[in-house]
Amino acid sequence: MGKIVLVTGGVRSGKSAFAERYTAYCAAQTGTKVAYIATAQVYDEEMRQRVDLHQSRRPADWSTYEAPFHTEDAIRAAGAAHGVILFDCITMFLSNDMLQYPEEEQERDSFVLHVEKRIGALISAAQEISATTIFVTNEVGAGIVPEHRLGRLYRDMAGLANQQIACSAAEVYLVTCGIPVNIKKIAEVI
Repeated sequence: MGKIVLVTGGVRSGKSAFAERYTAYCAAQTGTKVAYIATAQVYDEEMRQRVDLHQSRRPADWSTYEAPFHTEDAIRAAGAAHGVILFDCITMFLSNDMLQYPEEEQERDSFVLHVEKRIGALISAAQEISATTIFVTNEVGAGIVPEHRLGRLYRDMAGLANQQIACSAAEVYLVTCGIPVNIKKIAEVI
């Protein structure tokens, strides 16, 4: 059964950089290869710069799987040949998934079930393989309430997705100011 690790934090908190270091550490400890599952789609120059930054930090020997959709298949494929998988990121995956549906189908209650199913598929795929899967996500609900309905729906769905993955994760790290804290370990004490 695969191990799941969740890394979360706010925008520019250092979560991806920490996840990359943690991935490299896990690979070195187990002597296995690394797969990187990228969920971003480039629609503008700013996003291109973000993707370029992530790519520049990634070691050349890491295999990259571009998977904005069908990500559970990418997890299974990566797990067949790699011992550690870095999945960056859940909130981008969720955005890609949500925007496939017309606004009239984005009703909150039915979408909760849809997101639970999609995130459940990712968790199942990560548990089926023998690799460690490190999921990166964003804490999007810690700020102001979004003005628009779709923004509020996205915030709610991201929060639910994060909780669902955290429940299945062996470790959960919150990164703030570039400092990772294993919050699941702290929760076990309380």
